[in-house]
Amino acid sequence: MTDAEAKRFYDSAVWRRKRAEVMELDHHECVMCKEHGRYTPAKTVHHVNHLKDRPDLALDIWDGNERQLISLCLACHDLVHPEKRRREGPKVPITEEFW
Repeated sequence: MTDAEAKRFYDSAVWRRKRAEVMELDHHECVMCKEHGRYTPAKTVHHVNHLKDRPDLALDIWDGNERQLISLCLACHDLVHPEKRRREGPKVPITEEFW
């Protein structure tokens, strides 16, 4: 799947409906945080088997007995996709030496 095809997919109404279904299934909570006893609002739905690798699973919530689509917060999504980081790293505080 090309980047253009992926963009069209993520912009589609069918994906928006599936995304909403997955978020509802996960109660709008990050499933990775929840596994560690933390409750964080989910902001994105992640393809466990990446879309470009398995476009045939693009709209499947389950792949056999395992989840294929899961709700994640942005921090956890950055962990599973470091190449797509949305935020910069920690800011270096300005100290007197910089003035």
